[in-house]
Formats: sequence, structure tokens, C-alpha cells
Amino acid sequence: MTFDSIITIAAFCCYLIFMLCIGMYFVGKNRTTNEYFLGGRQLGSWVTSMSAQASDMSGWLLMGLLPGAAYLSGISAGWIAIGLAIGTYLNWLLVAKRLRQYTKTAGDAITLPQFFKNRFHDESGWISVVAAVFILVFFLFYTASGFVSCAKLFSSVFGIPYMVSLLVGAVVVISYTFAGGFFAVCWTDFFQGILMFFCVLAVPTIAIFSM
Repeated sequence: MTFDSIITIAAFCCYLIFMLCIGMYFVGKNRTTNEYFLGGRQLGSWVTSMSAQASDMSGWLLMGLLPGAAYLSGISAGWIAIGLAIGTYLNWLLVAKRLRQYTKTAGDAITLPQFFKNRFHDESGWISVVAAVFILVFFLFYTASGFVSCAKLFSSVFGIPYMVSLLVGAVVVISYTFAGGFFAVCWTDFFQGILMFFCVLAVPTIAIFSM
């Protein structure tokens, strides 16, 4: 094993330990259901926005869509990034603030199924069921893509078997999520978002100078 490999492994281990430490830090700090699921609505705009974008633009984008599209079509793949940026901006501008405010008036809803139920005064509960099914189905694939990208990264960098990499990534993510709730997820995403931002700038810059 070369010195560079040892440094790479040590950096990844420190990264995983840091994520777990954030989750452990918030153990016991969530005193209510609202705090566990929404952080008591106390998170600032920077942490919230970076967390949302790190969750949204995660492995499927940085390891799947954009590299694949750029490999197939070249520089024209940049339109994907432009479209995502415009769509994200409009979402924050037109939807996010209004949704946050209305969830407070709609029975202080902490989940989207609960919000739709309260918003449309659905006594039968069917709106909640439909919303929950949509979340379950579509987030199943989204979450799976995140675990797959993590496993493929570990497997390609360290030569670890794919299933072992998948289990390690899943255990780390599930551990800090269950331990610290929304606070832990947002703060881990915040630091990962910063890392992703600098990597997105650094990689093409290094590639251009190398060419």
C-alpha cells in the first residue's frame, strides 16, 4: 500500500467519523417531535439551504447524470446545470417560504402528508395516504441511488467489495440520522455541501490546467 493510499483511507475514515460525531452531538437535544423532524424550525437559512441542495444534488447528479451526460455530449451537458440552477432558484423564490409559513398555520404540520391533510381539511385521511405512498415510492429510488453512489465510490477508491461498501455507507448514514434527527442531517449535509461546492469548482479547474 502506497503512502498516497494510506492518506486517502485516513481522510475517508476521518470524514466518516466526523459525520458520526455530528449525529452523536445532537443525541438528547431533540426534546419534542417537532425538534426531531424539523429542528424546532430554528435552523438558519445557510444551513437549511446548503442542506437542501446537498441532499438534492447528491450522488445521482455528481456521480451519475452530469458526468454521464458530459461524457456523451460534451460541453452541451452544461445546460443541465443551468436548468437545475434556474429550477432551484424558482423553487426557493416561489414555493419554499410560502410552504414554511403555511405549515405553521396548517396545524403546525411537520410532514408533507400531514400538511396536505390539514391544508385541505381531509377528514378521511386519503390525501395523507396518497402523499405517503408517493414519498415512499419515489424516495425509495432516490435513497437507493445515494447508497449506490457511496458504495461505488468506496469500492473504486479502496478496492473494497461492493456489498461491504454499501453496508458501511448505510450504517453511517442511518446511525447519525436516527441519533440526531433533523439537526444532525442538516449539519452533516451542510459540511458535505461545502465540500461538494469546492470539489465542483476544483475538479474542472485542475483538469483544464492539466490539459
